[in-house]
Amino acid sequence: MFYEPKDGHGLPHNPFNAIVTPRPIGWISTRGSDGADNLAPYSFFNAVAYVPPQVMFASTSSKDDREFGKDSTENIRDTGVFCVNIVEYAARDVMNTTSGTWDKGDDEFTRAGIEKVDCSLIDCPRVANAPASLECRMTQIVKLEGEANYLVLGEVIGVHMRDDCLTDGIFDVTKFNPLTRLGYRDYSVVREVFSLARPDD
Repeated sequence: MFYEPKDGHGLPHNPFNAIVTPRPIGWISTRGSDGADNLAPYSFFNAVAYVPPQVMFASTSSKDDREFGKDSTENIRDTGVFCVNIVEYAARDVMNTTSGTWDKGDDEFTRAGIEKVDCSLIDCPRVANAPASLECRMTQIVKLEGEANYLVLGEVIGVHMRDDCLTDGIFDVTKFNPLTRLGYRDYSVVREVFSLARPDD
C-alpha cells in the first residue's frame, strides 16, 4: 500500500502514529503566570542533544479557552520553563487521566490524585514519585505547519532521578518499566533490555 497524506489513507484510522512507534511519553508539568499548575502527557517527545542536554515535545491540538495551543504551550510561552516527568507503567492510569481536555485552571495533579513537589531550579511543579524529572528552560517555540502545531525545545538544567531506579550507577529502566505510546489507543511497556556493541567500540 502507498498513500500520499494530502490525499488521505482510506483506512478506518490514521496509521501514522502506529508506524512511528514506540514513542516515549513526556509528561509535561507547568505553572501558569496566574499560579495555576498543569500536567499533560505528550507522545511527540524526545531528547535531541547531549551538550547541553536538550529535549523537545510537540503540541498538536488547541483548546477553545487558550489563545496559544494548549495549556502547556501557553504556560511555557509565558514563564519560559517546564518540567518533563518520565512515565512508568505503574502510573499509566493516572497519566491517562491527565490527558483529558480539562478547563483552564483545572489542576490535573489534584484531579488525578498525583503528589506534586516544587522543582529545585525553576518555578514549576513536578511529579513527586516519577522515576526521573527534567527541569527545563525553554529555548524555542517553533510554529509548525498546520493550524495548531507547536514544537517546544528546552535545555535541561536540572535532573531528578528516583534512588530505586539506579543500579550500580546506571539508570535502570527495568526497575520502573517506561510506558510508551503506539498508534490508535495503544500503549506498550519496556520490560526487556539488551545491548549491542558498535562496530568501532
